[in-house]
Amino acid sequence: MLLYFKVADYYNIIDRPNERSSHTEVTIRGGGIILLFAALAAGVLHPEYWLPVTGMLVIGIISFIDDRITLSGRIRIIFHLAAVTLLFSFLSVFNLFPWWIVLAFYIIVIGIINAYNFMDGINGITGAYSIVVLSGLQYINYYQYDFIAPDLIWLPLLAVLVFLYFNFRKKAKCFAGDVGSITIAFWIIFLMLKLIMLTGNYAYILFLAVYGVDTILTILHRLVLKQNIFDAHRLHFYQILSNDLKWPQLSVSILYAAVQLGIIVVITFSKLDFTTLFFAIITPLAVTYLWIKPLIVVERE
Repeated sequence: MLLYFKVADYYNIIDRPNERSSHTEVTIRGGGIILLFAALAAGVLHPEYWLPVTGMLVIGIISFIDDRITLSGRIRIIFHLAAVTLLFSFLSVFNLFPWWIVLAFYIIVIGIINAYNFMDGINGITGAYSIVVLSGLQYINYYQYDFIAPDLIWLPLLAVLVFLYFNFRKKAKCFAGDVGSITIAFWIIFLMLKLIMLTGNYAYILFLAVYGVDTILTILHRLVLKQNIFDAHRLHFYQILSNDLKWPQLSVSILYAAVQLGIIVVITFSKLDFTTLFFAIITPLAVTYLWIKPLIVVERE
């Protein structure tokens, strides 16, 4: 990371604040590149996982290039599709499901990857959230279902912890950039899909419930406002808390991680079926969003 700071400073790989940013100072971008080195280590230690690891590198490298020169959406989607195809090949998705379900999986997985990226807007949020999700998956891996080599979870955990050392600050030394948020999203999806396919328990998708509710309801809000959902904005619930209510960014990040941690504990130890868990978890999150956010927005206006 320290070496990358020198490289980023030399090549001017920085994030300049604009009217939609939640930061006010120029900051080094692309600190999430450490996840690419974690992926390389995973490939060396466990070559049997070369397909998903290659997918991580494909999607991570194109994201890092995008951080540097801003690529068109068409170019990005080609590489995203290629990375997800490698992942699906490893998981035998093409052999297990009909084409229309595979198509739905492509849409869902790429949607989750981009949603994870959209949520990376304040100091510490994606790092803290990822630590919680990965830790939950590792607990399950050790104590409930041995679904993957532990290194495949320890490596991203260590990488995110190193990144957080420089990012979980009032004045961050670096931001993850697309290379960080998109690569960790791909890694987490890989782990979750492997676990779901082993157990047949779709409740593990709720390990991303907090991000999911914020993303989906914010998209619906922007559609109501007739905004282009692909343009940058400051309408996510976490942005409202940070920018409008002036909550400290690190407090908002801790809140998101803590709520998701509570949800993971419930999922891990509950005997409830997926449908019951889904409504029990999603309903209070959605109600909170729909109740509090309009009050804040109206007060702002």
